[in-house]
Amino acid sequence: MTKILKLLILDTLLCSAVIAQSIAVNPNGVNVNSQGATTVFLTFGPIPPGYSPAEAIWCGELMPAISPALGQQCDPTTVFGSLPVRLNRSTASGTSGFTDIMGIPPSVARRAYQAAQAGSTSSFFYVRRFVSNTGGPDQYVNVTCRMAGGGARVPFALTNVEIKSPNGEPVLFVKSGEKFPAVAADIRYNGTGRLKGRWEIVQPGEEAPSDRDLLTEATLPVEQRGTQRRFTQVARFNHFLPPTGKFRLELESADKVPTLAAGQYILLLRVEATDDKESDSDLASVGAGIGIAHSGAVASFPMPTLKFFVAGGSSSTDWEENAQVLPIRDGVSDNARPVVFTWRELPDASIYKLEVLDDKQTAVLSALLVPPTAFYRAPSWFQKKHQGMTLHWRVLAIGGDGKPLAATNLRALSVARNIPPGAALSR
Repeated sequence: MTKILKLLILDTLLCSAVIAQSIAVNPNGVNVNSQGATTVFLTFGPIPPGYSPAEAIWCGELMPAISPALGQQCDPTTVFGSLPVRLNRSTASGTSGFTDIMGIPPSVARRAYQAAQAGSTSSFFYVRRFVSNTGGPDQYVNVTCRMAGGGARVPFALTNVEIKSPNGEPVLFVKSGEKFPAVAADIRYNGTGRLKGRWEIVQPGEEAPSDRDLLTEATLPVEQRGTQRRFTQVARFNHFLPPTGKFRLELESADKVPTLAAGQYILLLRVEATDDKESDSDLASVGAGIGIAHSGAVASFPMPTLKFFVAGGSSSTDWEENAQVLPIRDGVSDNARPVVFTWRELPDASIYKLEVLDDKQTAVLSALLVPPTAFYRAPSWFQKKHQGMTLHWRVLAIGGDGKPLAATNLRALSVARNIPPGAALSR
């Protein structure tokens, strides 16, 4: 009897040890936007030795995990979707923590909203599975997502950012010494909070930033913040964003942007982490560290950049030589994306005429553009019709009297071969 009792006690202790090792998450419940994307900073821990994260799934209902797994897993009949690879910014944190950036796509929010309209509860779940490399049971950890608007009670997070040049040009051309044009970032966000950060410049000869360098600071684990590469700062910003979901961030002090040395520059938007109650993650509560991780302005994607070129020399010579076509790889057009012809504005020009010529100097494409427009996106049929051919193109600047002012150099354009059927037509 005593032996059986000892075995029962030992079994109970073992079960308690396994349960005590169960992974927790903080926050374990958040408000999310029912009509769009939501991004939330999560901390899991403590992660037992030998465990690693597996898939993450959204669903409408939970069920007990199938033994011997621990926790609650998704009911497979109510799955809304899984975390896309492009949004997966999860990483190990500290010695026993795991940082997860829960980026809910609009498609998942829409399915959850439709389920609620059909009579289900107004909340759904995010479930992350952890697997053992040493034979231990799988562990499921869930976060409750409560549907709400995108207002003040939703974590402050950036859901989309676009840097806009004055006329929508994908690449800017700036004359040496002239004032940098007005540039702004159009930002969409959830929640409300303070947007802090800086504009930086990558100058000619410097190594371009990596995707990690372009993440917002709040997207990184606490111990990795402050380790991203820094470049020349040209301006700072600090704005309070009300719960309206849209904000235009102007580049102030544009006169500080260096435009003397010729070459390629990259304008960067760097966003710093700020305090936001709805975005806080308590590291101590899950055994992943000490204190609170403030994660206001988290984002599941790198911040965009704007490339610009500074050219020296006279205005007319500058203009004649700076035209280019994008995108190009090894002198051949990239058939995965449409061809874009770009050039710099020329003072006094009333109209630009783009000409694309074949080897017989016959025009196969022409277009008239009114300043300040200084780029042209080729139609979808252009690459498909001329694949494998080498064409030549130029831009003529015409004055108000109808006479040509200048023309860019005639440039070669090699069109890629083997464009997949329907690829050009689908763009």
